[in-house]
Amino acid sequence: MDTMGRHVISELWDCNTETLNDMTKIEQIFVDAALKAGAEVREVAFHKFAPHGVSGVVIISESHLTIHSFPEHGYASIDVYTCGDRIDPNVAAQYIADALEAATQESVEVPRGMGPVSVQKFNVL
Repeated sequence: MDTMGRHVISELWDCNTETLNDMTKIEQIFVDAALKAGAEVREVAFHKFAPHGVSGVVIISESHLTIHSFPEHGYASIDVYTCGDRIDPNVAAQYIADALEAATQESVEVPRGMGPVSVQKFNVL
């Protein structure tokens, strides 16, 4: 294994606004996404905000899946972080994007645990 984990960060736009505001539905989508990717679900915690929005986390043996939804903007930010090389976080992230009916999905995968990162300083004028 080259890394300790893989972290997919996704920006989901033009999602189904009703789904983005439905805590029960989002919770089920996230549990299903974890299971579809082959992860082992450990704990689930979601919160519904007033008047709208949902935040939550599914803790998996391999790490976690999270969401912050903004129904008023048709937007959701999601993270899927998996340790090891058995689970592909992209499978879960794509399942979530499809279930939320995202018209636009922008994702980046960040390798985790590769060791210290060298930072080059730039002079700002």
